[in-house]
Amino acid sequence: MLEFIRNLFRKEIIEEEPDPMKYLIVGLGNPGSDYDETRHNVGFEVLDNLAKRFEVKFEDDSHGDLCEFKSKGRTFVLLKPNTYMNLSGKAVRYWLQKKKIQQENLLVIIDDLNLDFGKIRLRGKGSDGGHNGLKNIDQLLGNNKYPRLRVGIGADFHKGQQVNYVLGKWTDKEWETLPDILTKSAECVLAFGSIGIARAMNEYNKK
Repeated sequence: MLEFIRNLFRKEIIEEEPDPMKYLIVGLGNPGSDYDETRHNVGFEVLDNLAKRFEVKFEDDSHGDLCEFKSKGRTFVLLKPNTYMNLSGKAVRYWLQKKKIQQENLLVIIDDLNLDFGKIRLRGKGSDGGHNGLKNIDQLLGNNKYPRLRVGIGADFHKGQQVNYVLGKWTDKEWETLPDILTKSAECVLAFGSIGIARAMNEYNKK
């Protein structure tokens, strides 16, 4: 009887340990049709690309829409927070704990005004760069040491028009090349999980 209890206790400890082969991929954006196809929601669009590729569908769950798939022995959990951009950290922290995923296996996808349209940059950590979504995640995780994929949206706006630009729809010209950008970003996500962040950075930050 004592041995049975010991084995049960060991099993519970093992089940509580994070799975190193599981990844939480968070695309930041704002929920609701009013924000569909806006620059600020490019994180959502990258996840939609992945979901379509692996034929999985998002389902409404706590603090966001969720789905998952397996690729090359890894489990990718895709999360689109429904907390609105400024409270993204609530959803991120909840699902990291719920799915027992280690922070180094978290990847947050955001729009970036400081990158030319179409450029992507993968980083292992860094400042929020003025991005409110990252700022809230930093606050709730207590640090900024988690990977992020920045997708460039450019900064083609006049002074004082930043909010309108970020929350604005893609132009017809941008829309033509957006699918290729989303595909490249999605491939970077898969590389992050399969070959590691260092090799993925070397491969995709040059493109």
